[in-house]
Amino acid sequence: MSLMIGGIEAGGTKFVLAVAENDGKIITRKKIPTGDPEAVITDVISFFKQFPIQSLAIGSFGPIGVDPRRDDYGSIKNTPKKGWANFRFLDLIKKAFPNLPVVWTTDVNVAAYGELTLGAGRGVNDLAYLTVGTGVGAGIIYQQKLYTGYNHAELGHLLMQPRAKDQFLGNCPYHGRCLEGMASGLALEKRIGHSAKLLEKDDAVWRTEAFYLAQACVDLTVSFAPEKIIFGGGVSNQEQLFPLIRESFTEQLANYVDTPPVDQYIVHALLGDDAGIVGALKLASEKLTDQVTAL
Repeated sequence: MSLMIGGIEAGGTKFVLAVAENDGKIITRKKIPTGDPEAVITDVISFFKQFPIQSLAIGSFGPIGVDPRRDDYGSIKNTPKKGWANFRFLDLIKKAFPNLPVVWTTDVNVAAYGELTLGAGRGVNDLAYLTVGTGVGAGIIYQQKLYTGYNHAELGHLLMQPRAKDQFLGNCPYHGRCLEGMASGLALEKRIGHSAKLLEKDDAVWRTEAFYLAQACVDLTVSFAPEKIIFGGGVSNQEQLFPLIRESFTEQLANYVDTPPVDQYIVHALLGDDAGIVGALKLASEKLTDQVTAL
């Protein structure tokens, strides 16, 4: 029997747990609502104790501590999620599995890695992945590796230049008119005053939504020069957005730098809701390989 690996996509709404063979074939998975942290972690540990996993990758909602040299490494930091602020997630996992190789990163990073390896990003070295749902998050892949620095990227809080005549002040309590404040699902609903599910596909508000997502694509293009920009998340499932984003992107970029053809450059995720857990398992598999090589 092949070796077993584990993956955790720890989202703000739910945790997705999976055990797979080292080739990525999932044996079993489980979903847990993101409730009381102690209860959730107890359930997580109990789930993985049932299997002889040889490595584990965790992609967590954040912000999280990602620098091993700092005291907050492995912690969920200043989140509004009740009970989770300053929660030492990784320490508890390592205490339960003391000899297990573990990858620790963000939930959007594992989704980005899933799309890189098995989704819309196959065949490229550098990409940006944006998830647009309740909030907005982003993961950067540089030379097929996850990009992190002093902190992980928080590109959902890129400051936005307002669209002409747009009086909406944004929904972000920290920055107002940042990308998340202007284009997240919650921002969209605050803007229109009701559920976005009631919007017609040709409603004019989609053009405003596309303007801000396109502006983010311009920022990513001039900052990171990716080979591809991939959109995931519930808002991004509105297929009518993509022609509008590409049109607005082309106008806002104004031919300043070259990009691949825009219909191949700004695309929808292929893995959908599975991107995160697929990426986590892929990272766990690679961690296991690294461990074997080191031996």
